[in-house]
Amino acid sequence: MLFTQCTEEKPDSNNPFLSGYNTPFGIPPFESIKPEHYIPAIEMGMKEQNKEIKAIIKNSATPTFENTIVALDQSGEQLSKVLKVFFNQISANTNKKLQKIQMDISPKLSAHSDEISLNPELFKRIKVVYENRAKSSLKDEEMFILENQYKELVRNGADLQADKKKELKAINQKLSKLEVQFNQNLLAETNKYKIVIEDKKDLVGLPESIIAAGASDAKTASMEGKWVYTVQRSSMYPFLTYSKKRKLREQLYTYYTNRGNHDDKWDNKSIVAEIVSLRADKANLLGYENHAHLTLEPRMAGTPDKAFALLLKVWDAALPVAKKEAAMMQKIIDAEGGNFKLASWDWWYYAEKIRVAKYNLDDNEIRPYFKLSNVKDGAFWTANQLYGITFTKLNDVPLPHPDAEAYEVKEADDTPLGVLFMDFFPRESKRGGAWCDGYREHKVIDGKEIKPLVTVVCNFTKPNGDTPSLLSIDEAQTLFHEFGHALDGLFAKNSYNKTFIAWDFVELPSQIMEHWATEKEVLNHYAKNFKTGEIIPDELVKKMDSASKFNQGFANVEYLAASMLDLAYHTLKAPVNIDIATFEKNYLDSIGLIPEIVSRYRTTYFSHIIGGYDAAYYSYLWAAVLDNDAFEAFKENGIFDKETADSFRKNILEKNGIENAMKMYVDFRGREPIIEPLLKNRGLLE
Repeated sequence: MLFTQCTEEKPDSNNPFLSGYNTPFGIPPFESIKPEHYIPAIEMGMKEQNKEIKAIIKNSATPTFENTIVALDQSGEQLSKVLKVFFNQISANTNKKLQKIQMDISPKLSAHSDEISLNPELFKRIKVVYENRAKSSLKDEEMFILENQYKELVRNGADLQADKKKELKAINQKLSKLEVQFNQNLLAETNKYKIVIEDKKDLVGLPESIIAAGASDAKTASMEGKWVYTVQRSSMYPFLTYSKKRKLREQLYTYYTNRGNHDDKWDNKSIVAEIVSLRADKANLLGYENHAHLTLEPRMAGTPDKAFALLLKVWDAALPVAKKEAAMMQKIIDAEGGNFKLASWDWWYYAEKIRVAKYNLDDNEIRPYFKLSNVKDGAFWTANQLYGITFTKLNDVPLPHPDAEAYEVKEADDTPLGVLFMDFFPRESKRGGAWCDGYREHKVIDGKEIKPLVTVVCNFTKPNGDTPSLLSIDEAQTLFHEFGHALDGLFAKNSYNKTFIAWDFVELPSQIMEHWATEKEVLNHYAKNFKTGEIIPDELVKKMDSASKFNQGFANVEYLAASMLDLAYHTLKAPVNIDIATFEKNYLDSIGLIPEIVSRYRTTYFSHIIGGYDAAYYSYLWAAVLDNDAFEAFKENGIFDKETADSFRKNILEKNGIENAMKMYVDFRGREPIIEPLLKNRGLLE
């Protein structure tokens, strides 16, 4: 049996994972969990699941949905309990001990997963249930779970011969280690670099709030009296937008775009090359043309050709717009006697100049109205208006980090929905970006509904002295975006652990929430000047709306370049042997990416395609077609129309992962989605 080498010592009776959580709402007791608790709990969880799988296989009764599919679904509860905490902490509050554990346990977890998904006796039972499904009286959710479970196992190699399964297991274990190493390298690279300003003259152009943030970061780094700016976006983007020191902008952005590309111990080029090669080998082993065909089969797009077709349609509309934007910026440079050609590190600086000149809109004019706590309350209020739910801050409950907050979420009639954690500020132990995850998902066990524990994690500028955390409009939309994911988790009505969400549908619940962030009715509620309490003026809202289509050439081109680069890697056929730097340059040149714009993610820090969005980064655009079209329904009926909101909740949020994605959408919208609202809203229609 697998894991005979696991410790046979009696588990520590003080290990919080090895007993029920005696905490409010069943929240993990974060303060009591130590690094040394993880491996024993994970190993015990694997052993317990192995016993549960063995019991399914040894069951002499005819395979049924209940004794096979449900039994499999309910196996591994102990393991899942530990891993949800572990991987959330790895993302948001890691340290060297946790990273070492991750590197050690990753191949074991991969092997454990393969031992189940490639078990021939287990698959034989599942196949019997699948082949007899027409004779059964399964509910819609049960039929959806069964059919997708069977097809997923086939895609994972369950139908392979024994020698091929052995080869597949070896590939999966190699991939698991490489993916961990990539992310650890990226975190080290992100934390390593900063620019330190000692002369106040080098702060020219920076607003007081950005200067104060730099001083605060310097103090944290034990460099009081200086100013520090990092490659965390909340620090870098304001610096790129306002600093008049072009050399400093170049230094900061050049390092950012070369993370993992320094030919040192944290270099990611060879790691990505091997990952791409192994993924191609795996797809070939499973009988697929390439990795993209394998991963896209269960998604709305279905094939990489369909994904490429959408990307190219928007690319053809966006690239000419981006070129016009670049030309406008070059004119400003020339008029100012700049005597240099626009470069990628100049884009934010000159885009802001155009925004101020053309739309009379300055980001510094906006930020005072977007105090973080107000934006958060605005998201809560929007959800209350749409769905009647409430959010009550919880005190004296365990928190995943001291910076985090917890809220109890209830229906209008006070029925509990779950708990929401929110963690907003950057730190060295947290990876960059923003995301939503969970410590427990919704499900039903023995007729008892289990409520979810959802977490939203961001990296916004910290408060500094008397100045609170003030967001840009993009950051406000980011908060609404991740909050949309949270609502998707809180409203879920799945009965089982296993759900099957089409990956190019997964961003619909999040991206549609971004629309409410800038609606005047919503802004009137939450966008209040942090000093005066004044509601954002109508004139400023009009300016924001007029400017919302500005810079869309850049925004779309940098995103689309990354999306197509992702698909380019994953449509390579085995055997693959590439030089990452050469492949990336040649591909981006081939699609006509202009030198003034860098792909949103270059390969060596493209963590999305390492952590689950492989051959799927296009899905943000696919979902954007859906969210723009879906929001039109709210605009047609009223942005807080109860019937429309109830339909969206019932047909999309509650059923996400337990029903066909297109069926859900058509049930809500009454038809399939159209692309015109997306192109119109992004200013890309002629």
